[in-house]
Amino acid sequence: MSWYRPSRPRKVKDGIRARSRRGKIGSTWWSERWISTLESFGWDNRLERGRSYARKGQVIEFKLSSGQVEAKVQGSRSKPYSVSIKVKPLSMEQWEKVLDVIGSQALFAAKLLAGEMPHEVEDLFKSSNLTLFPSEEEIQTQCSCPDYANPCKHIAAVYYILAEEFDRDPFMIFHLRGISKETMMTRLRERRAPQAGERGSSNIKLLEMIEQEIELDQTSLKDSLHVFWKVRKPLDQFSVSITEPRVTAAIIKRLGEPPSWREPEDFVKLMENLCETITRRSLETAYQRAPE
Repeated sequence: MSWYRPSRPRKVKDGIRARSRRGKIGSTWWSERWISTLESFGWDNRLERGRSYARKGQVIEFKLSSGQVEAKVQGSRSKPYSVSIKVKPLSMEQWEKVLDVIGSQALFAAKLLAGEMPHEVEDLFKSSNLTLFPSEEEIQTQCSCPDYANPCKHIAAVYYILAEEFDRDPFMIFHLRGISKETMMTRLRERRAPQAGERGSSNIKLLEMIEQEIELDQTSLKDSLHVFWKVRKPLDQFSVSITEPRVTAAIIKRLGEPPSWREPEDFVKLMENLCETITRRSLETAYQRAPE
């Protein structure tokens, strides 16, 4: 009977460490869906081997491009292992079908433009006979380690880091499936142009109203000073309307989680909760009552 000493990975300084210290990795529904999709392939035990690697910070390099992830993972040997994860991208023709469906739903499109992933997005893909998350046959992986198992613990560690990257920026899922954030947002904006019928115009108007609330004001205070006193409306004509935003923390959702944020809490969710609290207290102060 043969016996071998289990190998231990070399310690890494400043590796990409998963925020989650125990339990599941991934705090949003879409990152959880990514992990559950991988587990549905019967990879539970193999994935478990990579979870500790992700938490120890063994992933030292990580780069996501269209349909592909390249990473370096430090194992027990002196030279880090090279990991490649390829996901079959959807064709541009397929993406156009999906974007037609998303663009027809004004509120869904507005949420995506604000950097928020609606729960219904998977149903929108299904209506086009497509899936957002890949099947087992659509994933190809390679690792330079000698482990014959696939996924090995190095690949599995990258899967978990990828889940937390999805937490930070949901558009990375779309990028992995073949379309960049910039291209997707451009295509969605193009679908705001008037099409046929009254219904299309009302959807576009709603989308424009919501998007106005999430646009960043590029005019600085210094640049505005020369026109500030030119507005000579009497104060009795000045009015303020305090209402709840259609998309909570829209700017934060659009910008996403700062790359330097490595705390256990979900940054966007934390800011969203703070914005909701501020909105509620502002309405209570303004109207001396809780919002309906």
